[in-house]
This record gives sequence, C-alpha cells and structure tokens, in this order.
Amino acid sequence: MKKICIVGASGKLGRYMLQHALERGYEVVAVCRPESVPKLEPYREQIRIIPGKTNDREVIREAVKGCSGVLVVLAPWGVQQYSSGTAQAVMDYAEPGARLIFSCGWHISRDGQDRYSWKLKALVTVFGAIARALRLVELKDQVEACARIFASDTLWTVVRGSDLEEGESQGLPIWREHVGDPALASNLTRRIDFALFMVAALEDDSLIRQAPAIVGCQSPSALAHAG
Repeated sequence: MKKICIVGASGKLGRYMLQHALERGYEVVAVCRPESVPKLEPYREQIRIIPGKTNDREVIREAVKGCSGVLVVLAPWGVQQYSSGTAQAVMDYAEPGARLIFSCGWHISRDGQDRYSWKLKALVTVFGAIARALRLVELKDQVEACARIFASDTLWTVVRGSDLEEGESQGLPIWREHVGDPALASNLTRRIDFALFMVAALEDDSLIRQAPAIVGCQSPSALAHAG
C-alpha cells in the first residue's frame, strides 16, 4: 500500500480526494486546521490526522514523511503567504521522487499562452481586489506559489480547475494544455471529479511537470471535441 499525504483534507475538495484515495487502497495522512478536525470524523479510524496550519513548515515536515505522493489544496486564504508557504514547505520536505499534485484555478498560467474570457478576467480583477482589501484572500500569493512550483525540479503537477458544481461523478475530466481550447469552453466540472483527477494524477507520469486545465468529461464542450 502506498502512503500519501493530503494537505487541506477537511475542505470539500479535500474530503473527495480522501474518499478516492481510500477507495484505491492508499494509506493516508491528512493535514487540516485544528478547528476543522471534526469534519474528518467519519474517516478517523482509516487515516492519520495531523492538525495544523498548512503553511506551518514543521506540520508539513511531519506529514509528508515517508509519503510517495502529496495532494495539496493550494488555498489562497488570508494575506500571510498561505499558498506560497504551503507549496514551499511541501517542496522542501517531500521525499525525493514523490509525486506532488497541487490544485488551483484557471487563472493560473504557466507560459502566458492561455486565452481568458473577459468575464473571467473581470472576476479575478474585481474579486481579487475586494478579497485582498478585506484580508480574506490573496490571489497574487497563489500565483507566486505556482511560479515557485513551475520553477522547481520536483515531480509536480498543477491541476487547474474550471468552475465547480456538486453532483455524482461523471468520470475522469478531460484536460488541455491551455485555457481557451474549445474543448474547455463549458467551464464546468463536478467537484468530485476534480478530486478524482488529482488522485489519478499520482499514477499518471504523462502529467509530470504539466499544468492541465480540466473540464467535466460530460460537459457539452468536452463531448463536442471528444477524441
């Protein structure tokens, strides 16, 4: 049984990843904030829980020890370098050769070749400014975190998600190298399937050092461009 760590396991995406990982027989170490530990109560007998902030380097050092893979919810909470601190700690302390899978939104671009709609650009600009002013979210720090990941020589994958919805799984999402590809036009993925893609990426060497932008496999645009 392979041992993996899920950083940010108590959130909606994290719990779906936990579910998929356990179904696949992984031994799981889960990291979450102390106040969120009760959310993991249904899994307590199946996993090891390490409470703490995900950008706490000592918490991450302990959590990733002996893990062959690390799944990271790259949350841009607050204005204290939460995303970049988390990403840096994971890259610094993960075992050599471990697969590191990070989640983020479409707004992250690796090479500047993504093509964004005016709605998405406006949303990021307006929401980012308001959230930053309220000291709730720092999108620029998530950009910084991904820049560090892209520059590293670790076995990383940055999964860039579309808008998310709840619902039963439709299967593994499709992916393209750049936002703006017609196959991604529907801009919608089931959250449970975002998590499925993250877990599946652990065993998919074709995704090493890639930043796939994903969309639901049953979305109209995916079906229109199948194959």
